[in-house]
Amino acid sequence: MQSLTIQFPDDAFAALRKAPAEFAQAMRLTAAVKWYEMGEVSQGQAAIIAGMTRSAFIASLYQFQVSPFQYDPVELAKELADVD
Repeated sequence: MQSLTIQFPDDAFAALRKAPAEFAQAMRLTAAVKWYEMGEVSQGQAAIIAGMTRSAFIASLYQFQVSPFQYDPVELAKELADVD
């Protein structure tokens, strides 16, 4: 597993009322959700980035108000039309 070091001012942790480890986990989840929302990664890849199971990641999408489905209405209509 790769490691990444990012420096933040001390007050960044206080602003979010999180310890550094909690802050890092929140950043991983937030980045994974955003990349999933943008279609950059799959649910499985996002779950790995976030350090959780796929089902836990899908549940986390709710708190960010992100749909677990990566289809826009046009793509969804096309998929449903192709099912016949």
